[in-house]
Amino acid sequence: MDFRIDRDLQVPLRTQIRGMIEYGIACGELQVGQLLPSVRELAESFSVAPMTVSLVYRELKNDGLIETRPGAGTFVADSSHARMAAQPAVVSLHRLIDDLIDRGAELGMRPSDVTALVNARLNHRMNLGNRVSIVMIGLFDEATASYAKSVAAQVGGGVTVEPMTIADIKADEAIRHHAASADLALTFTNAHREVSELLPSTTVMSIRFIPSETTRLSLASFDPLDRVLVVSRFPDFLAILKSGVQRFAAHVQNIAAANLDDPSLAEAIKTADVVVYSTGAERVRETIPVTARALEYRHAPDPGDIERLVVPFVHQTIAARNRRTKPGDVDSKKEEL
Repeated sequence: MDFRIDRDLQVPLRTQIRGMIEYGIACGELQVGQLLPSVRELAESFSVAPMTVSLVYRELKNDGLIETRPGAGTFVADSSHARMAAQPAVVSLHRLIDDLIDRGAELGMRPSDVTALVNARLNHRMNLGNRVSIVMIGLFDEATASYAKSVAAQVGGGVTVEPMTIADIKADEAIRHHAASADLALTFTNAHREVSELLPSTTVMSIRFIPSETTRLSLASFDPLDRVLVVSRFPDFLAILKSGVQRFAAHVQNIAAANLDDPSLAEAIKTADVVVYSTGAERVRETIPVTARALEYRHAPDPGDIERLVVPFVHQTIAARNRRTKPGDVDSKKEEL
């Protein structure tokens, strides 16, 4: 193995030397029984004090990675690191790591970005243990939190569901890395492409959303003579919103609609008994007179999609992890640490 250190890095030389030897053993470049350079030889090649190399060798020996044979020198020990490196599966793992690095380069990611992504994923998975991690990605904080709560209630234990917004993922690199560490990202069908581009290494699944039970019951309770005004923040959603109100309040005849930025909105509100507004259009509440009622048209994840798409994904993910975790793995991991 070609031992090299980089003095331009903000990493201690001792850490670099130890890391190179550990990596060489783990990836199979340094095989069991292979003779390592002496302390003096390695110190001279790196232009470092012999004590630095001696301390590294001592640490590696204490960890069982190398062994000293009196009169013969220092050799790679028969450790779990070395045994693992000889397995064909580890060779395949190296290829996957190379593919990840290449994929990151294609996406314009810096090496530090790839490292941060891997570290975030690793830390997140270590903290979760065997739990499946899901992120619910929406547009608005409060609504997205309610979506995440609904999903979590249906998929049951062994799963964490965290709410995040597209805006936060775009604006905050730490949040983006955290989202990328999840096993699954859920979002709206019309946001699938954007979320996939933001999280290229994460499985993204789009699910349908339906009016929440609270919304449906509230609409059904309207008085037939109520004058209802439907308000949307997004013009292209206004027709869909009005249609939904008409569906669940079919007994109400007087249903008008206006966009949040419509100049005629203020006048329309004055004559309304009930204002039904879409999520994201909450500021309309400030203009509603005390004599009128307000109702947010809140959606919820379609339970059918959760059962049909998300639950099987969770079960498959847990099963795959259980297959990888065989008896004795815990002991070998302790030995590696």
